[in-house]
Amino acid sequence: MSLNAITELLHKQKLIEGMVHDQNMPRQAIVETLVHRQHMAELEALVAKLPAGEIGGILEALPIEGAKLLWKRIPAERENDILWEVSDALREQLAGNREPDFAESQMNAFELVDGRLRQVAISGRKDLEGIRPIWIDLLNASKAERTYIGEYFGLQLPDPGEATDLEVSSRFHVEEDGEIHLHSNFLLDREGNSRSVPVGFILHGGILFSIRNEKLPVFRLQRRRARTQPGYVSDCYDLLLDLYGADVEYSADSLEDIYHTLGKVGHQVLSETMSDQEAAAILADIAEEEDLNGRIRSNILDTQRALSFLMRRKTLSPSQLEDAKQILRDIESLNSHTAFLFDKINFLMDATIGFININQNKRVSQLTVFGVVFMPINILAGVGGMSEFSMMTQGIPWPIAYGAFMAGMGLIGWGTYVAVKHSENRKVKQAAKGTLSPRPEAASSGR
Repeated sequence: MSLNAITELLHKQKLIEGMVHDQNMPRQAIVETLVHRQHMAELEALVAKLPAGEIGGILEALPIEGAKLLWKRIPAERENDILWEVSDALREQLAGNREPDFAESQMNAFELVDGRLRQVAISGRKDLEGIRPIWIDLLNASKAERTYIGEYFGLQLPDPGEATDLEVSSRFHVEEDGEIHLHSNFLLDREGNSRSVPVGFILHGGILFSIRNEKLPVFRLQRRRARTQPGYVSDCYDLLLDLYGADVEYSADSLEDIYHTLGKVGHQVLSETMSDQEAAAILADIAEEEDLNGRIRSNILDTQRALSFLMRRKTLSPSQLEDAKQILRDIESLNSHTAFLFDKINFLMDATIGFININQNKRVSQLTVFGVVFMPINILAGVGGMSEFSMMTQGIPWPIAYGAFMAGMGLIGWGTYVAVKHSENRKVKQAAKGTLSPRPEAASSGR
């Protein structure tokens, strides 16, 4: 549909320009310019709505004259994306010697040199020539870039976000040609915005391919270790195991932060008083830590499944197999910590809600006291408003009569308040005495 519309616009432009050019009329140059601008505006509006892949297909289908005309109407900021979608022959005709580069993505290849990783930044196609990597890390790679990298190394690279949406049983599998696919979630712990980031791994031809759409501290840590420590890794399986191990370490650090945060929250919760505003803030902190704790538990269980899959494949060396078992033991210890934290979070949540209930009970108790105090006063006020009161105080000046009545009401209210408070204090003392007094069995055993 888009190809037909663009072909029709280009044909109409060529036809009308020829007709206008053959006619001898006044202001012929102005007419030609207006007609050209009108058709080019329609063409640019149509191209702006199309994705890069579809534009590349249209350029391939058009004759070379039409393709060149359409290429001139493509905005400069979209040219690089479209160059990935066309063949090398057409690219040379449209853009000359220009090579498409990895503009917004960060792609790095890592070679093993003298027992250390040497990083090679990939900014264009020529950077792939002559390297023998054991790890290729793709960050924010577009579909066209993943397709090119995959074709260069003879495999298909998926979108990590779509891959981790699959069922758990489909995330870890082996292709017919021996490619091992693993799709895992890695923790990104940022204050107020912790989340799981999907990462796709493919083991193919002795190379580990990692595909992700966000920066992760685990990957930065792994690159620094492998570059500075000789003999830290020997092949792609070592890299993969170390990435999973670093993710477990990162999760352990996040659990320590949860312990620290809950410790501060615990001091506030166990204090003598707490306002409703403080309780609301504490509940928000507890909810955030609970979400992070649950995310950590989910991620390390995902890592546990990935390691179990690798061990079942029997592709790991004895030393790598021992490393995988050690990571699994670390995961088991973290599972017990997450379970303990869930219990502590529930306790703090219940204690905070208890403080809120206590504050509400205090307000209800205050309202009850006010109601009891003003109840006899209201009765007296009703009596004072009757005509009988005027008859009873006949002969007494009304300022004196009503002044004495008001004083009596005040004294009765004050007496009621004192009686209520005395009754409450007595109940509190009796309850405290009953709590502190030893049981009869304990007293007899003490003798």
